[in-house]
Amino acid sequence: MLLISLRVLATLLVVAVAGILAWFAWQHYVYAPWTRDARVQADVINIAPEVSGTVTEVAVADDSYIHKGDLLFRIQPVRFEHAVTEARAALESAQAQRAFARRNARRLERLPPGGVSTQDLQQAESNALMAEASVNQAQAQLAQAKQNLEWASVRSPVNGYVTHLLLDEGDYATQGQSVMTLVDAETFRVTAYFEETKLPHIQLGDRVRIDLMSSDRTLAGRVTSIGRGIAVANNAPGERNLPNVDPVFQWVRLAQRVPVTIDFDRPPTELPLSVGLSATVHVRTDDGGDTTDEPSSQDSTRITPKDGLVTPPVDLQQAPAARLDPGD
Repeated sequence: MLLISLRVLATLLVVAVAGILAWFAWQHYVYAPWTRDARVQADVINIAPEVSGTVTEVAVADDSYIHKGDLLFRIQPVRFEHAVTEARAALESAQAQRAFARRNARRLERLPPGGVSTQDLQQAESNALMAEASVNQAQAQLAQAKQNLEWASVRSPVNGYVTHLLLDEGDYATQGQSVMTLVDAETFRVTAYFEETKLPHIQLGDRVRIDLMSSDRTLAGRVTSIGRGIAVANNAPGERNLPNVDPVFQWVRLAQRVPVTIDFDRPPTELPLSVGLSATVHVRTDDGGDTTDEPSSQDSTRITPKDGLVTPPVDLQQAPAARLDPGD
């Protein structure tokens, strides 16, 4: 009898432990604010020349670091220099015409009454105004010619890295068409794609632990924005411009993923970052030691256990609105 009781007790104990582990696993994978689906991002700038021409010099190397204002490449400047000379000559001609028109108008105005017809006087004044307009036009053309000459030397607008460089000397660069790509080194961040069931436990300012797959080092950051929209496939127009709604199983519901932007507390200077690197992020609202910033009073009121497990929200309709209020 005692042996049977022990067997029953052991069975119940195993079932209880299994149930507890299952509950923890459900909490961890469904509600805990963490995800492996995160990527390193940065502003990627496509450099396109403002003027067209043959590239005579490429001043940077692939994957090299460049500073704001550094020369990237240079376009053959000869025709732009000639355009400046031509525009300057046109301005001088217009200024000479303006001077003559002004002197002629003043001379006619000083004649005694009856010495010149009203029509001739008005024509002289009109010529003076037209000459003034011609000077303004020539000045604008000269300024544009100088600007084109300056644009022939393309410079970096940011501090960053040259990536996937395919431009060579002798290539023809067309105005408005991208010929070089830069990665802004000052905008590195992490974009994490959280399931919608985890969004109620994330708010702006929450501290985040970032684990890059490319490094064993743990980085710290903070939530700076939460995406307010993702594409809906059912909105795509179908036959006769009707909505193309995909059939789904009623008993299967997949949680959608929403992008959450995370900024580094201190961008790692000794750790090379590349756009697209994989990362695992854990949102932390406790006093964990993986961040250097002091917790705010707002953070101290929202404690997440150190194992990352949280209690599911009581009201899934009201909790997201409270957590994701833009005013937080």
